[in-house]
Amino acid sequence: MVTATTPLEAELLQLAGSVPDPELPVLTLRELGVLRAVHVHGTDTAEVELTPTYTGCPAIEAMSLDIERVLRRHGMRQVTVRTVLTPAWSTDDITDEGRRKLREHGIAPPRARRAAGPVPVTLGPPRTLPAAARKPGPAGTPVATGPVRCPHCGSCDTELLSRFSSTACKALRRCLSCREPFDHFKEL
Repeated sequence: MVTATTPLEAELLQLAGSVPDPELPVLTLRELGVLRAVHVHGTDTAEVELTPTYTGCPAIEAMSLDIERVLRRHGMRQVTVRTVLTPAWSTDDITDEGRRKLREHGIAPPRARRAAGPVPVTLGPPRTLPAAARKPGPAGTPVATGPVRCPHCGSCDTELLSRFSSTACKALRRCLSCREPFDHFKEL
């Protein structure tokens, strides 16, 4: 999904990708999967394509300013950050490294869907059910793979406290084994 066609574009893509996410500073924009492309025009003009985690995400402005600052420091006179909504961002875009970092910082990473097409939404009990008790979504597509594991102790015995946490992208859960609350990055 991330594209660069010249060595300079690849270098600028790496620099822009190293910018920390303003809401989850443990992740870079590359690890979060929101950086789509960098295009260079001439020798000192860059256009960056960025996809927000959801339409109306308030962090997109901060991300854009941080990218502009980093690329200007690298010699780009003019930097334009363009919001690209298609294809939409998905939690499947978070890299394995990003998932590891979320877990290390006490945030349960989203469960991988890896299925193409619409995201099925199911409403059910707030407790995580064992894998054998969950039913697949429409047409057999997986709703999510695996339970929401506690990032502190690894237990699957967790409950939902609130569908929204510190950001709209996360839910607040509690582990029933170690009793610790934790954020869960919701699957999109």
